[in-house]
Amino acid sequence: MGVDQEKLAACIAACFECSQTCTACADACLSEPMAGEMATCISTDQNCADICLTTGRILTRITGQNKDVLRAVVQACREACRACAQECEGHAEMHEHCRLCAEACRRCEAACDELLNVLG
Repeated sequence: MGVDQEKLAACIAACFECSQTCTACADACLSEPMAGEMATCISTDQNCADICLTTGRILTRITGQNKDVLRAVVQACREACRACAQECEGHAEMHEHCRLCAEACRRCEAACDELLNVLG
C-alpha cells in the first residue's frame, strides 16, 4: 500500500502498549477504595483498550486493506486515546496508574496522528 513502514510499526506498537496500559489502569481503578467514583475512568479505559487492540490487529494485517477503512479505524483510535488521556489526567496526581495510562494514551494518539499524515 505504500505506507511508511516505520510509522506503521510505531503505531502498531503504541496501540498494543496503550491497550495493555488501559486494561491495567481499569483493573487498578477497580481496586481503589472509592472505585465507584472511578466508573467513568474505568469505562473510558476499557473502551480505549478495546479500540487500541482492534486497531493494532487491523494495522498488523494491512495487506490488501482499503485506505479509507484504515483511516477511519486510526481516527477512532486517536479519538479514544485523546478521551482516555483527558480522563486519566484528571486523576494522575492521585493515582500513578492513571498518570501512566494518560502518558501511554498520548503516545498512541501521537502515533496515530503520524500514521494518518502518511495515509493521506
